[in-house]
Amino acid sequence: MQRVIASGVALLAFAALADEHVVSIRDSLFVPASLTIKVGDTVRWVNNEKRTSHSVLFPGNPSLESERMMPEDAWTRRFDQPGSYPYTCGPHPHMLGSIEVKP
Repeated sequence: MQRVIASGVALLAFAALADEHVVSIRDSLFVPASLTIKVGDTVRWVNNEKRTSHSVLFPGNPSLESERMMPEDAWTRRFDQPGSYPYTCGPHPHMLGSIEVKP
């Protein structure tokens, strides 16, 4: 029982250290286009367009694509592994972004 409680406390402490980063989608761009974050951080993409829907697609893992985000919608992903994560917009492949996750 003490191990379970200690694990839960450690997990909560780790979550408290994580940051949330915001990427705005506007003018058919991801702003900022690149981010460097730490393991455990989250990124929230927010569609700030007036009329266009977008998604976030990771070509290295095509099954990982957000739902279509209508204007003012958002999608969040937590990054638990270090590495480089290039992404694009599913319906607009000219839109490019990248997340660099550091340990």
